[in-house]
Amino acid sequence: MTEPNVQPIQGLIVKALGGFYYVLTGAEVLECRARGVFRKEEISPMVGDQVMVEPAQPGKGTVTAILPRKNSLIRPPVANLDRLAMVVSATQPEPNVLVIDKLTAIAARRQIPVTLIFTKMDLADPGALAEIYRQAGYETFLVDSLRGEGIDGVRQVLEQGLTAFCGNSGAGKSSLLNALFPRLELATGDISKKLGRGRHTTRHVELYATGKGGYIADTPGFSAVEFLQFERMLARELENCFPEFRPFLGKCRYTGCSHTAERDCAVRQGVADGQIAQSRHQSYCAIYEELRQIKEWQL
Repeated sequence: MTEPNVQPIQGLIVKALGGFYYVLTGAEVLECRARGVFRKEEISPMVGDQVMVEPAQPGKGTVTAILPRKNSLIRPPVANLDRLAMVVSATQPEPNVLVIDKLTAIAARRQIPVTLIFTKMDLADPGALAEIYRQAGYETFLVDSLRGEGIDGVRQVLEQGLTAFCGNSGAGKSSLLNALFPRLELATGDISKKLGRGRHTTRHVELYATGKGGYIADTPGFSAVEFLQFERMLARELENCFPEFRPFLGKCRYTGCSHTAERDCAVRQGVADGQIAQSRHQSYCAIYEELRQIKEWQL
C-alpha cells in the first residue's frame, strides 16, 4: 500500500543546532533535517529562513526548499533581518566611531536597516554622537536600562519584525534585553542561561518571539571584529554604504572620484558645509584605504 503524497507546508526556522533545523509551522515546531541537495548546491538553511517542509512522523520533517531571502549574514548565520540593533555604550567602554561606521557600512551593503541604541546615559551624555547618526539617516534611541528611560520607544520598534543585536562586550546588550523583554530571562553580563550556553557548550542562533509578531535573534554575542572578518567589498562600493553621501554622488568634478582627497568633490564639500559629519567622512577615508588593498580577484 503506497503512502499518500505529503504536501509541503511553509514555516520559519527558529533554531539551528547540530544539523537539525527547528521549523515553526503555525503552532507546531518540527525538528527537521535538510535535503542533501542543499549541500551539493553549497546552500545552508539559516535561522530566519522561510522554508518549505515535508512533515514526516509526528514532530519531524524535512526541509525541501528555502524561499528567497531579502538579506543574510554569514556570522552570525541569520537571514531575513528587518533590522540590526547596534548597542553602543555612552562610556565604559568608550564608543568607537570607526567600528560603528564599519558595521553600518556592512549592514547597508547587506540591505539591513540599522537601529542605533545608545546605553548608559546615566553615566555620560551620548546626545551629540547620537545626533550625528540621526542626521545620517539612522534610527537612534538613548536609553538607561536600569531606570527604564527610553525603553518604551525601543520596545515598540522591536516588537515588529526580526531583529539581531550586535555590540561589543560591556555595551549593555543583556541589560537592555532584560529591560525590554523580561520574560526572556537573559543572564546579565553572561551568556544566555535560557540557551544553556557556556564556555564548553554549543553556540547557536535562536529566535524568541516578542509576543506581538516580532522576533529577537539571540546570537552568540558577536562582536564588531567577528562581524567584519566575514565581509569583503571593493573600495568603489563603499560610497553607497554611507546614506548621507547619496545626495552628493555623481556631482563630483571627476568621474570615479574616491571622495577622499580630490578637488571639487561634492562629498568633501558636503563635509565642509556641515551636511556630512566630519567623523563619518574620516571613517569613510580610513575604511576606503583598507578596502583599496583588496583586489577584485581576492573576493
